Amino acid sequence: MIYLDNAATTPLHPAVREAMAPFLETEYGNPSSMHAVGRKARKAVERAREQVAKAIGADPAEVIFTSGGTESDNAAIIGAALANRDRGRHIVTTTIEHHAVLHTCEFLEKIGFEVTYVSPGREGIVTVDGVVSAIRPDTTVVSVMYVNNETGAIQPVQEIAQACSERGVLFHTDAVQAVSLLPIDVKASGFHMLSLSGHKLHGPKGIGALYVQKKAVWSPILHGGSQERKKRAGTENVPGIVGLGAAIQRTIHHRQENYLHIQELRDRMLGVLMEKVEFLTVNSPRHAVPSILSVSFPGVSADSMLMNLDFAGIAAASGSACTSGSLQPSHVLTAMDLDVHCVKSAIRFSFSEQNTLGEIEEAVHKTAQIANRLKRKG
Repeated sequence: MIYLDNAATTPLHPAVREAMAPFLETEYGNPSSMHAVGRKARKAVERAREQVAKAIGADPAEVIFTSGGTESDNAAIIGAALANRDRGRHIVTTTIEHHAVLHTCEFLEKIGFEVTYVSPGREGIVTVDGVVSAIRPDTTVVSVMYVNNETGAIQPVQEIAQACSERGVLFHTDAVQAVSLLPIDVKASGFHMLSLSGHKLHGPKGIGALYVQKKAVWSPILHGGSQERKKRAGTENVPGIVGLGAAIQRTIHHRQENYLHIQELRDRMLGVLMEKVEFLTVNSPRHAVPSILSVSFPGVSADSMLMNLDFAGIAAASGSACTSGSLQPSHVLTAMDLDVHCVKSAIRFSFSEQNTLGEIEEAVHKTAQIANRLKRKG
């Protein structure tokens, strides 16, 4: 299998697995326990917190471990909205967010909040003016993703964050698809909250982190014990936390070389497809991370394309894995106002450091053959 669905999840890196192993076996203590076994677990958790903090330019005390990107998004937006509800009940986000943000906003609408959804341009990128113009006197939270998970489009989050700070509005960004390839400094960028996830970084599933600026007015959404400095109740997932720390540390160390490698893979994939498939449409903009390539094969259904790719030993996707099986067309491509035939035939190829140029050569030629064959049949 040639795995080109890394935006959905990445394979666990051997070095990360090695770091986790003791905490799956011999180092089984609860970090809240006061004895020696518990203290070892606590030390590992705090070391991972420092690794995550260093990777994004935060203070360790500002990092909260969660169960993943979805919980981080929920905690950020709901926690900020509820903590500031006496000041206002208006939220601004975009129509191209991950459903972890969109459905969270829909939930808040049901309990009395108002949400403005800003649409992008044809390249899938929102403008700073578009977001800022949606801010009202009663706006308390703005959430704009750093990198779109379907197209790879990079959003102008630093400029939006600055505008939010000037207006006294909290800014959150879902950086799940950004951390592995783009340098992030939450302090310099002015982010108040940021979400990330372990399994997008060759780390384990079921672990993520939320950065919350010390001065941000925010409240926890999980209650119980005093874990995570009373910011997220529940016994810590020590193996996952250790894995996240190891994964993000090695990711940052190899970021530049990985970016260039992945860029070469993406460019080769796109170059051959454009040469071999005359009816190809490219959905990913120029201002995008190289790890995600969205293309359409008008006249060929995405389902048929994916099934044939799977038979040929190639794993790809039609959009976000979180909406797999949904009969609804991609909300991201629809928001970009793409032709319906492009939306229905869109395929997302996503790459990681573990893919090779040889894999891409094989995959792209098979993809072109399949697309042309299905087009002729159609």
